[in-house]
Amino acid sequence: MCAAVASAIGEWDSDSESPLLRECVRGSHEAWRSLHIRYYPVTITFLRKLGVRESDLDDASQEVFLQMHRYLPRFRGNSELKTWLYRLCITQARHLRRRHRMAETLRSWFSLSPESVNPSSAGFCEESARRRMQAALGTLSEGDRVAVVLYELEGLAGRQVAEILRCKEATLWRRLHYARKKFVQALEASASIAESA
Repeated sequence: MCAAVASAIGEWDSDSESPLLRECVRGSHEAWRSLHIRYYPVTITFLRKLGVRESDLDDASQEVFLQMHRYLPRFRGNSELKTWLYRLCITQARHLRRRHRMAETLRSWFSLSPESVNPSSAGFCEESARRRMQAALGTLSEGDRVAVVLYELEGLAGRQVAEILRCKEATLWRRLHYARKKFVQALEASASIAESA
């Protein structure tokens, strides 16, 4: 076993995930499968809340797990694995948003029509509410959106959210205060538009 792997394993706490992480670093396919089964739903749910399109979710999740596989030997364990996973998801969602903005820009330059959307009739009210929530979240800056999603929707403690965003906890609370106001205003605006339609 190389020194980097040994030092990484030595730095992890003796929590319940450490044996699984050690086995993953050692190359156990069964351990990776277990890790994937445990965190795939978390990854998909969080990516969806970050605004990743349904059509991109599987690829985005796969990319997150590839990054995890690539960098797990360097994971020092200074934070929880889930905290690190959230950071990987945030980075992947950011990459996808950039790619989609670029595609939209190119489409407008070349006057291409956007892909057609096929709304499903099943769960229309739930789908409508999800779209309104996504639109309201879309009005927030990236940092505010991540803060709201992690704190309000994922239920993480303020300390953990501040750690993920790499900011002071006081900064997080201020950011959340203003982000909530903007989010509620956007929801109310979309509700009034829906009522008038």
